Amino acid sequence: MSNSPDNLILDFTGDVQDIGWKAIDDRIMGGCSKSHPEYLQGVGLRFTGTVCLDNNGGFASIRSNQGGFDLSSYSGLKIRVLGDGHSYKLSLRTDLYYDGVSYQASFATETQTWQEITLPFDSFAPTHHGVKLTTVPPMDAAMVKSFGLFIADRQSGPFKLDIAWIGGY
Repeated sequence: MSNSPDNLILDFTGDVQDIGWKAIDDRIMGGCSKSHPEYLQGVGLRFTGTVCLDNNGGFASIRSNQGGFDLSSYSGLKIRVLGDGHSYKLSLRTDLYYDGVSYQASFATETQTWQEITLPFDSFAPTHHGVKLTTVPPMDAAMVKSFGLFIADRQSGPFKLDIAWIGGY
């Protein structure tokens, strides 16, 4: 596994007692997808579950506890992931609203291959319930309150994504 970047923001490979990430799936709207976060010592945060398209479902996500992250000294984020061939989204929130605007950037994974993926801040699009918003200002990187991982886009079936760390660049 590659060393963590110098500008480490979140490191999931160390000794973490409570990762503080919670699942938020389409079940809140009557769907049947299910996911959960799991910490694997020395590997990272595992986001795993099943996406189900029944009952107008089709997404699974996990979100970190709220905090304060001033990322304004960076141009974007770099993440280290072990994927399953699905596409995912990294999500950032800049407010404390449970159901507020989410800034999302998509990334593709390769099956069973560790990847370091670069996500410039200008690739994070404002969304609400999966719909891109055109009247919302660009993300303020100085005001990030939480991180999330998301799978959607009609990718039904089981999924598994391991994330070792998130760093700034």
